This record gives sequence, C-alpha cells and structure tokens, in this order.
Amino acid sequence: MADKRKKEKKQKVKYIDDGRTIADMTNVGYGPQGKGIKGSSAGDKWRTYWEAVKMMFVPMLVVLGIITAAYLILFLSLR
Repeated sequence: MADKRKKEKKQKVKYIDDGRTIADMTNVGYGPQGKGIKGSSAGDKWRTYWEAVKMMFVPMLVVLGIITAAYLILFLSLR
C-alpha cells in the first residue's frame, strides 16, 4: 500500500534548441471527415483559381515586358 502512494518520478525532458521552428498541429483536421470540417466544392476551387489568376495577371505582363525589352536590347546591340 505504501508503494501505491508514492508516485513514480517522471523523467525530466531536456529540450535542445536546434534552430528549427515548432508548430502546434493539434487542431489540424484530416479533411472533410475529420472534426466536422466541411470540404470545398469544385465551384469554390474554380472561383479561387480565377481569383488568383486575375490577381497575378498584371505582374505577369510586367515581367513579360521586362523580358521582351531585355531580349530586344540584346538582339539589337549584337546585330
């Protein structure tokens, strides 16, 4: 009976900082079936895709313009 009263001493955990970040993943679901998380429909995915394409259209044109200008400068200078 005296043995039951004595609790086993837990081993102390020693943490070593190795520079990596730590993230708490306890509340991450496992898709539509996990913890009542509703899955996205195909329409939602399609809408999200086009929102991203519309947002990045102008920066894409700027980059293409820079590449074209660099090509023309090099083409005309080596001619």
